[in-house]
Amino acid sequence: QVQLMESGGGLVQAGGSLRLSCEASGGAISTYDMGWFRQAPGKDHEFVATVRWSNATKYTDAVKGRFTASRDDAKSTVYLQMNSLKLEDTAVYYCAAIGPTGNRYNWNEYYYWGQGTQVTVSS
Repeated sequence: QVQLMESGGGLVQAGGSLRLSCEASGGAISTYDMGWFRQAPGKDHEFVATVRWSNATKYTDAVKGRFTASRDDAKSTVYLQMNSLKLEDTAVYYCAAIGPTGNRYNWNEYYYWGQGTQVTVSS
């Protein structure tokens, strides 16, 4: 059973940067595709980015060019570098793990989820 724990969230001014980390325990993540999702108040979980076991990445259009997902399997850790943050990026950010054949854009198809970390962008 893989446990995921996010860290690195906080309060930042618009235009600033944050780096989220997601550390796995209880099992290796090297064979999983890893996803980042976010949930703003009153909204559903929104796909943000995915980094596959092969290190290939995909992003939602809203964060392309600003966010970078990466992974270090030796450390069982996944990262989300967030630059040029906007007010609309405010949300709870989650990492999650999915098998290589699952739909990486669908929150419900992931096997494991972290507890989330709050990111608040202020003006």
